[in-house]
Amino acid sequence: MPLKKKQIVECEVIDVAFGGKGLTKIDGFAVFIDRTVTGDRVAARIVRKKRNYAEAVVQEMIAPSPLRVEPPCPYSGYCGGCKWQFIDYAQQIVLKQRHVADCLSHIAMIDQPPVHAILPSERIFEYRNKMEFSFSDRRWWLPHELESSSLNEFALGLHVPGTFYKVLDIRACLLQPDLGNQILGATREFIRNSGQPVYGLRSHEGFWRFLVLRNSAAHDRWLVNIVTASEDRGAVQPLADLIMQRFPQVAGVVNNITARLSGVAIGEREIHLAGEPTLRDDLGPYRFDISANSFFQTNTRGAQRLYGVVERYAGLSGNESVLDLYCGTGTIAIWLASHAREVIGLELVESAVADAQRNCLTNGIENCRFILGDIKETLTAIPSVPDLLVIDPPRAGMHKDVVNQVIAMAPPKIVYVSCNPATLARDVLALKEHYQVAEVQPVDMFPHTFHVESVARLIRR
Repeated sequence: MPLKKKQIVECEVIDVAFGGKGLTKIDGFAVFIDRTVTGDRVAARIVRKKRNYAEAVVQEMIAPSPLRVEPPCPYSGYCGGCKWQFIDYAQQIVLKQRHVADCLSHIAMIDQPPVHAILPSERIFEYRNKMEFSFSDRRWWLPHELESSSLNEFALGLHVPGTFYKVLDIRACLLQPDLGNQILGATREFIRNSGQPVYGLRSHEGFWRFLVLRNSAAHDRWLVNIVTASEDRGAVQPLADLIMQRFPQVAGVVNNITARLSGVAIGEREIHLAGEPTLRDDLGPYRFDISANSFFQTNTRGAQRLYGVVERYAGLSGNESVLDLYCGTGTIAIWLASHAREVIGLELVESAVADAQRNCLTNGIENCRFILGDIKETLTAIPSVPDLLVIDPPRAGMHKDVVNQVIAMAPPKIVYVSCNPATLARDVLALKEHYQVAEVQPVDMFPHTFHVESVARLIRR
C-alpha cells in the first residue's frame, strides 16, 4: 500500500543519509526521518510525499539506538544550530567520512574513493569563534515554558528550523566559549529595559536586530557587533559602555546599521563605539585582523588543521607559482606564501580583497597579489599556467564555466578545498577525464552538525 501524508508508520532507521536525516525503507520506498540515527526504532508521521521518497518526523521513540547520547543542551531538538548533538561524537565523524566517500562514489563515479580517516575537531564544544543571535518580537516557547509563559514575546537567540520569524530565547549556546554567553545575558537584560523595540521579522519594524559575537581563539579577546535597523547612538552607546566595563576581555564594540529587509547581520554602514574596531586572531604563525563583517573560518583550531592538509597536499618547494581561486580574505594564500615563489588570488568580493591585502601587509607577505572580479572573467586573464591551482569555492561549488576554464588551463596539480561533499563530487566528475583524485582528507570543523570540510589532491592524467 503506498504511503500517504499524515500516515504513521512504525519502522527502524537503517542508515543516516547525507544531509543528516535518518533513512528507513517502507516496502522498498525511501523515507527520511529528521533527528534519528541508525538503530532507532520509531513511530514516524509522513509529512511530505514525493514520487521517489518521503519525509517524516518522529511521533514516538519506541526503542532508541545505542548510538544515541543525552544532549547537554536544553535547546537540542528545537534549535537549528547543531542538530546532531544526540549522536555520539565518535559516530558523527564516522558518518561524515562515509558521506564524503559515498558522494565521490555515487556522484563522481569513483570506485573505492581514496578517502582517509577524518581528522576530528580538537574541541566538540566551545569551538565557534563567531555567533549571530537574532532579536525577535515573536518567541518560540519550549514545551516546559508554555505553562508559565507571560505575554512577553521578547527573544534573543537562534532560529527554529522552518520558522524564520520565531526565535528561541537562548540563555547559553554551548558552541561558543562561556564568556560569550555572559555577554549575551548582559545584552538581553539591557535591551529588555532599553525602551527601544526589538525587530519584528514579519513586520520589519523595530530597532534591535542582531547581536554578533566574535572571539579570538589565540588571544581570548572579543569583538561585539550590535546590529540595528537605524542609527541612534544615544540608544546604543550605553550598551557598548556597559559591555566594555563589565567584560575586560572585550577588545571593542561596533554598531552595524542596516535597513535591508533580509535577515543578514551585515550593516550598510558601521559606527565604531568603543575599544578597537577589529579583532586579532592567529592561524599558525600568521596574524589576522578581523573586522565585524570579515569572513574568517569559524573554527580557528580546525582551520589550522585544514590548512596544514592543504600545505601538505600542495607539496611546494619554494619555486612554484600558485593560483588561488575564491581566495576570500587570503588565508590560504598567506599560509602557502612562504613555500612558493608567487601566489595570485582571485576573488569576487571587494571587501575580501581589501582584507587579503591588509593581511599580507600585517604579516610581511610580499609575494601575494589579488585580483578582484568574477572568476569566470579574471581566470581567462591569467597569462601562464600555475604549478599549483588551489580551489576553495562556496557550498555551490564551481560554476561550469570555471570548470571548463580549469580544464583548458591544465595545471599539473589541483588542491580542492570543499565544504560540501556533493558539489566536490560533482566538480570532480567534470574534471575526471583530465584529473585523477589521488587522495581526500576530510576535516571535521563543525561538531554536532552534518557539515564537513574536505581537501582533495588531484593530479593531471
